[in-house]
Amino acid sequence: MTHPAEDALMAAIEARADEMVALTRDLIAIPSVNPPGDFYRDCAELIGARLGARGFAVDYLRAEGSPGDSDRYPRWNVVARREGASSGPCVHFNGHIDVVATGEGWTCAPFEGLVKDGRVYGRGACDMKGGIAAAIVAVEALIDSGAPLPGAIEISGTGDEESGGYGGVAWLAERGWFSKPKVDHVIIPEPLNVDRVCIGHRGVWWGEIETHGRIAHGSMPFLGDSAIRHMSAVLEAFETEVYPALAGQATAMPVEPAGARQPTLNINSLHGGQPDVAADAAGGLPAPLVADACRMVFDRRLLIEEDLDGVKARMRGLLDGLAQRRPGFRYSMRDLFEVRPSMTEPERPVVRATAEAVRRVLGREAALICSPGTYDQKHVDRIGKLRDCIAYGPGILDLAHQPDEYVEIADMVASAKVMALAAYALLTGEG
Repeated sequence: MTHPAEDALMAAIEARADEMVALTRDLIAIPSVNPPGDFYRDCAELIGARLGARGFAVDYLRAEGSPGDSDRYPRWNVVARREGASSGPCVHFNGHIDVVATGEGWTCAPFEGLVKDGRVYGRGACDMKGGIAAAIVAVEALIDSGAPLPGAIEISGTGDEESGGYGGVAWLAERGWFSKPKVDHVIIPEPLNVDRVCIGHRGVWWGEIETHGRIAHGSMPFLGDSAIRHMSAVLEAFETEVYPALAGQATAMPVEPAGARQPTLNINSLHGGQPDVAADAAGGLPAPLVADACRMVFDRRLLIEEDLDGVKARMRGLLDGLAQRRPGFRYSMRDLFEVRPSMTEPERPVVRATAEAVRRVLGREAALICSPGTYDQKHVDRIGKLRDCIAYGPGILDLAHQPDEYVEIADMVASAKVMALAAYALLTGEG
């Protein structure tokens, strides 16, 4: 049951729906596309100027030396903090300001912020500028409610999440911005549906396997050794050994969609032999050569029950087995990117407070889920050593990175209510 002060806060957020839409549109209009990392400073200043006018202390922080940072594409972040009337915990809302490229297939201008049929369309509307706008309006409404708020509220706009977060949350976490005693609770408004609280994500290991052969004339392949044929043995081992084993593993992680409740292995790309430069030219033909190298890039997703070092050892064991059984088989393997799985315990305060707020706003129980892919919780957890972190925000994850991406206005309003109630509960200890 709600009480009058809570009713007034909910009504105040509803009254600011147009303001929320306008802020979302303003954020979408800044084409902060990554790569390469355009207009980060513009987006950071839009957020910082608004919050500075509301009494927040604002810091603009360039992640110098991070991957991709340069004078042409500086990795700017903004962190705004407002101290309460007395000591207490800090609740931090973090949203990434970068968006992916638009691609083809749009029926509306991707950076216009079209409002139609109760939705805001545009690149980043769902992932995640609508979530940033909802968090900002939620906090502003909470401050304007006049409720005594101890502790502190922080809002950050960070870069590079779409490319790993190393110029954003990771860089800040390495410098103490996402650790106690500075921050106690983190809510990341990623688009995971307004009735779901995301408590973590699977891990990922991107790697490269290269098989090696010996070049020869294509008319006499018996004088060479085809690296492509050796790679076919790797693919066969995946089909007969790896995929069946992955399908048989279970997890305690409530990953959505259900198909991701097992480890997965995707082959991102295969490249073998010499580049077909001549074939690409008009009327050209490929070089008649036996392939002396074949390269595979793979994407292995991990469950919380798996050990990354053990996963790597099993992959190497499979390849070493092929080297023992298959004449001439030689390979090399290297790591490209890795993130260990992360899952916040359901009894943590930020999980309980947000789930209770969902129940009060939407009238139904929140689903606790995990994401099949990673997001910036990985850095808050592993670098900041802060476990009290979740993702919660408006939008449907399936729409992220798609043409005609949109966010429902009603979902932004509902999520803002949830975030305001959760923040109040965490600050006052009333959750």
